[in-house]
Formats: sequence, C-alpha cells, structure tokens
Amino acid sequence: MKTYFDCLPCFLNQALRAARIATGDEGKIKEVLDEVGSMLKDIPLESSPPESGRLIYRKVSEITGNWDPFREIKDKSTKKAMSLYPSLKSHVKKSNDRLLTAIRIAIAGNVIDFGPGRAFDIEKDTDKTLKKEFAICDYNKFKDCLDKADEILYLGDNAGECVFDRILIEEMKKPVIYVVRNTPVINDATYEDAVKAGIDKVATILSSGTDAPGTVLKTCSLEFKNIYKNSKFIISKGQGNYEALSNERCAIFFLLTVKCRVITNDIGAKEGDIILKGINIGSSPI
Repeated sequence: MKTYFDCLPCFLNQALRAARIATGDEGKIKEVLDEVGSMLKDIPLESSPPESGRLIYRKVSEITGNWDPFREIKDKSTKKAMSLYPSLKSHVKKSNDRLLTAIRIAIAGNVIDFGPGRAFDIEKDTDKTLKKEFAICDYNKFKDCLDKADEILYLGDNAGECVFDRILIEEMKKPVIYVVRNTPVINDATYEDAVKAGIDKVATILSSGTDAPGTVLKTCSLEFKNIYKNSKFIISKGQGNYEALSNERCAIFFLLTVKCRVITNDIGAKEGDIILKGINIGSSPI
C-alpha cells in the first residue's frame, strides 16, 4: 500500500504520542517533533507507511534514548489478554464453527494497537467482534487453503494480540511459524512478547529481522525472506502488515480490524469493520 496524504499528519501524531511515553523531557519532545516534521517533506508517497514509520520511531528512540518506550504497556496488554484466555477458549469450544470463532477472536485481538491512537477496551471490543458481521470474509478460501497446508507462516502484530493469535493457532492444528519483529517498535510483538503469550508452546517463533511496524520485506532477514518466498499459506495480522504486503503477488490472508480512514479507502470497508481477506489465492509465491 502506498502512503497517502492523510498518513503524514498521522506520522507526526504518532511521534508525539511515542515521545511523550518515552520521556517527560519537553525539550526532547520538541526536538522529536522538529526532526519528524522535517522528515515528512522527504517521505516518498510510493513507499508503504511502515517503511516511513520505521524511520520515525527510530528517530524518537534516538532523541529520547528510550529504545522500548512501550515495554510496560506491552506487558500490561499481555497480562490482560492472558486473563481472558480461558474464557476465550471456552467460547471456541461452545461455538458451532470453532475455526471461524477462533478467527474472530484473533481479529478481536487486533484492537490492541497503540499506533493509530484509537481508544479501545479489550473485553468490550472482543465481545463486539464476536457478534459483528465481516465486511470482507474469504472464509471458504481460508478453509480450503488450511486443509491443503502442510505448514502455516503466521505474521504476528502486537503484544497482547499474540494471546488471541494463539487461540487460532491451536484451532488450526497445523505446524506454524509465528513471526515477530526483530527489535521493539511501538507495541509490536518481539520474541519476548510472544513467549510471554505462550506462543512458544504452539508454534516456532521467528524474527522477521525488521524493526519496521510491518513486514517490510526489503528490511527483513534473508532467513525470513527465504521462508516467506516458499510459504504456500500465509496469515498476515494487522494494519501494519496489510500496509506493507497488500501489493504482494503471493497468496496471503489478511486478518485485521480497520482503524483509520486511509485503510477504509484502500481496502473498501469502514472504520471498525473486521476483515478476512485473501489475495492471490491459488497463486504460487513469487
């Protein structure tokens, strides 16, 4: 996905929120805004938002000296999500379609996102998602691909959300490689966050090698790119991964909650909509 004009003020707002979390030093916060504001004029619209986000969040860390400002927030999100795990598992067991319910739960976890600055309540939003109709639902294609898959490449998104992903992984009953960010960026999940969510008990955890808030392939490790290239069933969670991979030519299923106007226009849905969208299904990875 390209960068839209509406992304530019959003970048500045994200930098301000991150800077305030990273430090109480107003001088450094002002420096962050000055530097990021200067960077905006050079952002190419042809690049994806996570490509630019990578540079912006790196600048926030450089100026504030805090390389993981969302650490406490991530830990709290994971603890809260883990407290919901038993009830969510029970909900899956009682449902008429366990796989579809597990997909809904995984998408519900996508509300745990501090990038867009959108307020959320994990419990209330999860309950709403379990009752909400899909705006885009390629469920039959998903089931067909899952039946044929020997292994699943699952691109994770945020800390805390990993717990919701775990429920879907457990329900798919296939070997899974679960991909996390290489280093902290916003509240995106790293290896440590995935382990705290128990992902290591149900999947092999792999770093993508990038510090971008999305799977920007040119910044990923050779190991990850080789696995990605040869994967026949890819699940991509969240807006950042959608922004980075929506123009890819391989088969991917995007699972996300729509959180901003830019995504609504690009994907063809409304804010708050839940999405299960497959692209290039039946294609071989390129």
